[in-house]
Amino acid sequence: MPQKEKRMFIDMVGRLSWETQLHLDERHHHFYINKIIILIISVLLFIIASVNVYYVAVLYEDLNGIVDNMDSMHDNMQRVSRRMMRITDNVKEFEHYMRRMDSIVESTGAMASMMPAIADNMQKMDLDVAAMDDDMEKMANGMLHVDQRFKHMTQGVTVMRVHVRAIARPMGAMNPFMP
Repeated sequence: MPQKEKRMFIDMVGRLSWETQLHLDERHHHFYINKIIILIISVLLFIIASVNVYYVAVLYEDLNGIVDNMDSMHDNMQRVSRRMMRITDNVKEFEHYMRRMDSIVESTGAMASMMPAIADNMQKMDLDVAAMDDDMEKMANGMLHVDQRFKHMTQGVTVMRVHVRAIARPMGAMNPFMP
């Protein structure tokens, strides 16, 4: 019987050794698969990171372009605003001259009493000058409104420019890291 027990012990140890080796081989196989999967995922993450860096660089350039366009728009709006101010001043001056037309109308009224043939034409001219005076006053008021609107638009562009610069500033910090 000791021989039989010995044989059973040897068989048991042999099976245990065989099972252990099978387990080690299977474990080695799974480690190999995990290594391949990790390598593939690392490559994919590297590719995605490269694409993201590219997009950040493009976004930075686009935001700089937007800021430049807003600077240009701001400058143009200020130039237009200055020109509108000049036009408003000219319209006011023209309105001042039109007010002097009232005294001319009165003088021509006196002449009309002396010259009845001209009186009808002078009366028509009086109405036309009054209508022109009203039109010029309305035009001066309209130009003031236009001037105010340009000022508001210029201020809006200034605020937008500041906000876009605030957005673009963090992108500029990443610029040294980009290819």
